[in-house]
Amino acid sequence: MMTMIKEAIDVIKKNDRGGFTVPTNRLYPHQWNWDSGFTALGISSLDKSRAWQELVMLINAQWTNGMVPHIIFHEKNPNYFPGPDQWQKNAESQTSCHSQPPVLASIIWQMVSRGTEYDKMKACTLFNSIMAYHRWFFLARDPDKEGCISIIHPWESGRDNCPDWDIGLNNIKIPKNLEQYFRKDTSYVDKLERPTDDHYDRFMTILKYGRDCNWDNVKMHNEGPFLAIDPGVNFILLRANKDLYKLANYLGYTESINEIRNWIKILEQGCQKMWNKDINAFTSFDKRTNTYCDAITNASFLCFYAGVGSNKQKSYMIDHCNRILNNCNYGMPSLDPMHKCFESKRYWRGPIWSIMNYMIAVGLEDINELCLANKIKNDTIQLVKKNGMAEYFDPVTGIGLGGRDFSWTAAIHLELLKDEIDINSKHNFLNNKNVIN
Repeated sequence: MMTMIKEAIDVIKKNDRGGFTVPTNRLYPHQWNWDSGFTALGISSLDKSRAWQELVMLINAQWTNGMVPHIIFHEKNPNYFPGPDQWQKNAESQTSCHSQPPVLASIIWQMVSRGTEYDKMKACTLFNSIMAYHRWFFLARDPDKEGCISIIHPWESGRDNCPDWDIGLNNIKIPKNLEQYFRKDTSYVDKLERPTDDHYDRFMTILKYGRDCNWDNVKMHNEGPFLAIDPGVNFILLRANKDLYKLANYLGYTESINEIRNWIKILEQGCQKMWNKDINAFTSFDKRTNTYCDAITNASFLCFYAGVGSNKQKSYMIDHCNRILNNCNYGMPSLDPMHKCFESKRYWRGPIWSIMNYMIAVGLEDINELCLANKIKNDTIQLVKKNGMAEYFDPVTGIGLGGRDFSWTAAIHLELLKDEIDINSKHNFLNNKNVIN
């Protein structure tokens, strides 16, 4: 265990850029929203100050409307596309122009609930920013007050090319004047492990529309080329609001309690709209065609993390969980292996992701499904032990895929083994930080 803890520490030190952490060198050379959240959680047992600094650097990029963008471009880097100039005509803000799954409140609550007065003090400095962030989701991504948060780009889900978005993406008309672009990702990773060129054309079509309308939230929601209800974002936001409620009580922000409680009520009701009766599972919903996706993904199982579902619905989801885990050698795959679109190596169309496994396992523990939770946690640990700190893993062979020396994989490994971390590991992290410029 100690060898793997040292390896995880070394990966994060390698990706440290002096106040923030990149997911991995070259492939993702900037700061990503939920990557930083999970990285902060992972290193919080080693260096509290550095963990909070990670979150502060992220929140410092918050827009005035409350949005925390999904990418912060701290410096220009030719190794990544699309950069700030593709997101905005004049690149006024050195960020991307939509968000990502809002894990920050849950991570902050985790750090505070097991921390000290120092953690409590740091959380106080970020509380109002997190409130503004959650408020933005309801105003910008549910302007009609339907009770469900929508996403305006697959990248906003964090699960870029999963089958959840196939209905919406297939209906996008790629303009003839779509500017030519050069993908950088396939220069570093086998193209069979990445989204297809066709998907990228559609991603860039949405990005072009957003840039042309100056990312007007109402226009993107009402008229944009893509709009979907994502179980991942909705379940994560619901859990985040429940954790924000605990945080508000603990920190004494009583004036925020009613607003947060209302958000929880809205989402608990709204999440039921994702229940797909045809397959008895929570799935995504394409709002442009009013059509359910038929895919059960790892995001479907975040219903446990959110605490959503009747007893009957939970029973169906537990059955799906058992069936899927029995149909692969390692769990939890990002797509049901029995689905026609399953690809064991292609990004979010089959492979396993440590961060998703972590949240699914937490949710299963919450409902006392300890055998399933332990199975998923143990698989996550074994995958890293056998195949290193890869970005994602093949659920059939276990082989590591995508980027290597990946920060959030290392961070989740540290979180899962936090009880094994000793004083030498903390000393190793606090000293000899390897900051790459």
